[in-house]
Amino acid sequence: MIDPALVHGAIELERTDRGLLPHRLPAWARAQTDDPQLHLVEAQPAGVRLALRTSATRLELDVLPTKRRYAGTPPRPDGWYDVLVDGELVQRLQAPGGNVLDVEMMTGASTFTAGEPLTLAIALADGEKDVEVWLPHDEQTELVDLRADAPVEPLTSDRPRWLHHGSSISHGSMATHPTETWPVVAARLAGLDLVNLGLGGSALLDPFVARTIRDTPADLISVKLGINLVNQDLLRRRALGPAVHGWLDTIRDGHPETPIRLVSSIHCGIHESTPGPSAPDMAALAEGRLAFVAGGDPATVAQGALTLEVVREVLAEVVERRGDPHLSYVDGLALYGAEDAERLPLPDNLHPDSAAHRLIGERFAALGDWLGDW
Repeated sequence: MIDPALVHGAIELERTDRGLLPHRLPAWARAQTDDPQLHLVEAQPAGVRLALRTSATRLELDVLPTKRRYAGTPPRPDGWYDVLVDGELVQRLQAPGGNVLDVEMMTGASTFTAGEPLTLAIALADGEKDVEVWLPHDEQTELVDLRADAPVEPLTSDRPRWLHHGSSISHGSMATHPTETWPVVAARLAGLDLVNLGLGGSALLDPFVARTIRDTPADLISVKLGINLVNQDLLRRRALGPAVHGWLDTIRDGHPETPIRLVSSIHCGIHESTPGPSAPDMAALAEGRLAFVAGGDPATVAQGALTLEVVREVLAEVVERRGDPHLSYVDGLALYGAEDAERLPLPDNLHPDSAAHRLIGERFAALGDWLGDW
């Protein structure tokens, strides 16, 4: 069995018949929603890694991944396991096979087929070293067993703990490798211990997520809001400001002076001035690729429908009105704007690729003194 102390970045570890399943929301929060999308993504271990110190030259990690297959779309590639030694990337591995979840994209209905664990063989150089194995950010992974040819000790971190919440972009959608998602890029550049609560399709101001943030120890917090509120056509302008204030009030109950950054969406051409909901681009599907279009009517903005332009305006107003010296606003366009979209376009019109993730992460890390002037 795997020592739970080796697992970093998870909110909770569920003991299964096979081993440990990392969760990024606690059981009490998961019980407050029946949304299959949220249950799917919170168990995908974005930002979760094994962290250990050892002189071993060989590790064998048994894992049980769950692959997703979406009807009518191209097959998804297997997830990657990134191995870092003393902070440097040394190996990347995949685990073909495992469980399979077949999903009907339009309805969300799914069928589960059980599979068997697989073994990852990790070769290491001689000598004492710090080893991190970053799990696939968008592929549910049970940790079954770990074997080594020398003793293994949990690696502790004295880095400031950064808790981040956001949408699928923060989760890492369309980044190829787990260390290429923008929060991981930013955390590594800034020397932070990341807990990533980026939840694909689910940055929706759910109260149980705010309470999770409230109850989780953190030195720094960031909350990135906008794209899911727009592309699910979830709220109107009248409700957005009070909802964000309520969220921040809840977080402040547990973190009265913790620096918080409220971050708006990066540039997304289809929803800058057009409301949601988002819908699959049927012409793209006919060509065998997945892309999205905006399904809303720009005329409804006058009646309070949300666009990214509207959300940015509201978030900036919230920060100004609160007068909180430990709260700051970050315009997402400073991380990835219209000019960046011309050079590094969003492949499916919603999500950045690995190159754009790196750009966003580098810019976020460079925003200022993380402990001083958030």
